[in-house]
Amino acid sequence: MRNFLAILQLMIAGLVFVAVMIIVLPFIVLPILLIPGRTGRAIGFYFLQFWAICTSTASFIFFKSYHHEKAPDGRAYVYVLNHGSYLDAMGVVMCIKQAFRPLGKIEMTKVPVFGIIYKRVAVMIDRSSKGSRERSVQELKKELAQGGSILIFPEGTMNRTEKPLANFYDGAFRIAIETQSPIAPIAIINARTLMPRSNPFSIRPGLVKFIYDDVVETKGLTQDDLPELKKRIHQSMERIIISNESKYATHMSDPIS
Repeated sequence: MRNFLAILQLMIAGLVFVAVMIIVLPFIVLPILLIPGRTGRAIGFYFLQFWAICTSTASFIFFKSYHHEKAPDGRAYVYVLNHGSYLDAMGVVMCIKQAFRPLGKIEMTKVPVFGIIYKRVAVMIDRSSKGSRERSVQELKKELAQGGSILIFPEGTMNRTEKPLANFYDGAFRIAIETQSPIAPIAIINARTLMPRSNPFSIRPGLVKFIYDDVVETKGLTQDDLPELKKRIHQSMERIIISNESKYATHMSDPIS
């Protein structure tokens, strides 16, 4: 019975995912093509949020942000988040209130319909190509220089380990230091439990939490500070995950905060 309900939930969510994506496709792509820069992307972002809300409702998986006030809108941030589920893509457009450009794998452009939108809103990277990696870094830095925010999953890909947080790559922190941009860490809680990457058919209804950590300023930092910066943010995000994920927590006296 449980398997039947999970398959039914996944089918309904998938149908709504595709149907709404087709409907909003022109409203996302056209503003980006016709209105260059951040304004066009901001318009498209509103329709992405509409798609996410519809898909979330249909799947009975809901998203809520906590301590959003720690990263007030209006600043250009390097958002860094843990990544463990396909649900993360839906949650980021609902729980980050201002438009941003994510760093995305070029493989995602092969997904029907979604891929058309993805390559318009994200900065594409082919990790097997040095030239692609260098171009993506320059594009992300340009976005920050123009006052826009960017989003990077510093684990590099979905966490395939049993650990709450995989090791971080340097990229997000190097970009933040080079542009002297603030880093806004966000811990995603419960997504891996509700829809594990290894078995999407075990999907179940529930709440995914996006918990904002304190913004980390990089003004005055140099590349010599990168290892300590990366370690500090990793430890802080890991602490939040362990405190709020029931599969890791042994004491739940102070969840969220």
